[in-house]
Amino acid sequence: MKFILFVEGETERSLSKFLKKWLDPQLTSKIGIQTVKFYGFGEFIKDLKRRAELHLREDRSEEIIAIIGLLDIYGLDIQFPDSANTVKKKIEWATAHFENIVSNEKFMMFFAVHETEAWLLSEPRIFQKDIRNEFPVKFSNPESVNFNEPPSVQLDRIYRKHLNQKYRKVLDGSTLFERLDPNVVYQKCPNFKRMMDTLLDLAKKAEN
Repeated sequence: MKFILFVEGETERSLSKFLKKWLDPQLTSKIGIQTVKFYGFGEFIKDLKRRAELHLREDRSEEIIAIIGLLDIYGLDIQFPDSANTVKKKIEWATAHFENIVSNEKFMMFFAVHETEAWLLSEPRIFQKDIRNEFPVKFSNPESVNFNEPPSVQLDRIYRKHLNQKYRKVLDGSTLFERLDPNVVYQKCPNFKRMMDTLLDLAKKAEN
């Protein structure tokens, strides 16, 4: 049994191992997570329905527990209604929007607030000392690092200051996710917790 994880970037391709690090100890049998990368948001929204239906039509589609879409809420190139004027309302609206596009009970949409890099900020110890010493107090609540200067932008500024190089989302991000403890993220990031609780519930039902 497995989840299919739809992501839009190279950094997110490394997330399957990270998510399994949290899921596997809580299950009696290991559940697979197959990552499918889209080339940017444009392809994600254009090809989402077709690719979801393609996976669900495969001969072994009965092995698919669910298809999970995961995007950063920051940089989401979509026209929100005026009523979606808070992060919570944006997530609720966008979740319904994407799930309506696919219109299949096996597809579920989730968002990282405000980027998956916020999860990295949950555990400063994974960064070298001069980098983590620069972290402001607000990093203790990673999902509050918002649209004004999102996590990857702040990391880039700090990396340039101390390492004289930019923060590389693919190379640095992938390395940091290997060090990151998902249990720490679970405690500090409510939207991550909600996603993982859902995946765990679905996986346990699939085991029975």
